[in-house]
Amino acid sequence: MKPFLITSIKIVACFFALFTFSACAQVHQQNEQQLAILNSISSNTVLLNNQNNIVPLMKLDKKNIASVSLGFSYQQVFDSLLNKYAKVSSYSSAQYQADANLNNLEDDLKYFNTVIIALPSSEVQNPRNAGFIASLSKSKQVIIALFGEVTALQAFDALNSPIIWTDQNTVNAAAVVPQAIFGGIALNKKLAANVSGKYTAGSGFITTKTRLKYTVPEDAGVNSNNLTAIDDIAAETIRAQAAPGMVVLVAKDGKVIFNKAYGHHTYNTAEYPDKVTDIFDLASLTKTTATTPTVMRLFEEQKLKLDTNVGAYIPRARTTPMNNVNVREVMLHQAGFIPYIPFHNSIQTSDYSRDSSAAYPTKVADNYFVRKNYFKDVMWPKMINSPIKTRGSYVYSDISMYVMKEISERLSGIPLDQYVQDNFYKPLGMQTAGFLPRNRFERNQIVPTEQDTYFRKTLLQGYVHDQGAALAGGVSGHAGLFASANDVAIIYQMLLNKGNYGGEQYFKPQTVDMFTAKQSDVSRRGLGFDRWDPDLSKKYPSELASAQTYGHTGYTGTCIWVDPSRGLVYVFLSNRVNPAVSDKLINMRIRGRIQDVINKAIDKGLN
Repeated sequence: MKPFLITSIKIVACFFALFTFSACAQVHQQNEQQLAILNSISSNTVLLNNQNNIVPLMKLDKKNIASVSLGFSYQQVFDSLLNKYAKVSSYSSAQYQADANLNNLEDDLKYFNTVIIALPSSEVQNPRNAGFIASLSKSKQVIIALFGEVTALQAFDALNSPIIWTDQNTVNAAAVVPQAIFGGIALNKKLAANVSGKYTAGSGFITTKTRLKYTVPEDAGVNSNNLTAIDDIAAETIRAQAAPGMVVLVAKDGKVIFNKAYGHHTYNTAEYPDKVTDIFDLASLTKTTATTPTVMRLFEEQKLKLDTNVGAYIPRARTTPMNNVNVREVMLHQAGFIPYIPFHNSIQTSDYSRDSSAAYPTKVADNYFVRKNYFKDVMWPKMINSPIKTRGSYVYSDISMYVMKEISERLSGIPLDQYVQDNFYKPLGMQTAGFLPRNRFERNQIVPTEQDTYFRKTLLQGYVHDQGAALAGGVSGHAGLFASANDVAIIYQMLLNKGNYGGEQYFKPQTVDMFTAKQSDVSRRGLGFDRWDPDLSKKYPSELASAQTYGHTGYTGTCIWVDPSRGLVYVFLSNRVNPAVSDKLINMRIRGRIQDVINKAIDKGLN
């Protein structure tokens, strides 16, 4: 193999690792040099034919996107960045080399309404490519990513589809352009000279940054050397068997500057290594990532009022102790509900079956099906009839979010899992987030939680760990949500942006401020959200967290914390309950210590 080719492969491999944040060492000086290159490419990239404001892409829930390489050498990097923002299927003309034309490729794109075509300037005059682009642009929304000589634009005088042109045909450019397409990077460069009758000097469209950018820490004023202690804490975690693996993501000022996976799915290192794209059981992050946003939307629509009593929304509760409790108390965990009901302890043999049937339709785990209407007939009556003992005091209770799910579904007329997909996850470009992941993903992409030896008698992989949520069919207001770290970061970046993301306003800024701010006279809580604890001896969620910090933790070993004072979104996902429940992650303060490494690095800046 020629030396320059070996070097090229190494560059692609390292750059791909950098932008998927796996194993490449982050060294401050190298990153500063890398950032200078990336910034130069960004500032010299030109967007043309965007009079219809196609770029940055919006309405992601309405788009089915394909990426096509027409002889582009860096498709792997290009497509990996596209897939940070939306599900994008990859195609290459190299797969159709035996064909005289690209009609078969065009046929294979029939289910896509948006096609992003990457090609170097040397491929523009290829008749196969020219015919393919001209034909496809008649029926699809096409976006051209052109790399290389500016004179190649002449070939597109008749094309009205957006073109993003950079004079660089490099792996670095392959990482910049996808982010410009989705709004992770803003564009403002104009053509410096006339290229053709259509593309004249001064041509070019300006865009604004609307989504997360994927970059190096130095881009957010952070010295990457100051984040290396995260690696040490992660190694300590695995050595102590506090968790077999984890994913850590850090976004500052709308820029993902750290996203790294550690360890394996289990303590068997021959098993699957954790990946940044892995899907975790978020446990109680469900409360703030599914149920609370739904409540916020219904509140904004004036369908739900915080000071209205539960019985006004749930007819069945009107003759129960729950009737007079108001929604605000429920959201603050001050309703007086008992903390937890161990429903699985009262399961009878007649309540479940190892096979599914009309009588046992609700899947709780592999080979475990609970009888029809078990939630309605058994669980819900126990909850709404449970005594109200501590009303007005702060007592954290899962029952609160069972209640809010029921209220939300009655007011919206839509099941919670469908509501959050349609209103939040799909429009935001969140690809993995949702309930019941085994219905949508390969098993091995989902990190296994507990080896359940006492209830379901099986390894829980893609089935919610929480027993009550499982018996309710896997969809509940307090648990049941699964997602990757990137998806978690997206929705909390939207909240940090005061409800705005991808050019869409999901909430009014004042709604975000109200729900995430301290709203209780007797606890640290916001409405649905957990917050920084003013009792500094608790160091919660971490020693250096600011008083503005809000988010939540999850029983399976997860957390999400947003610190507006630092522009920070911090995601930690693990399966600390694998193979069995252990408190080591909590006792070792792993999540908080990592958060403080991040806080210190941000506060020190580039020093």
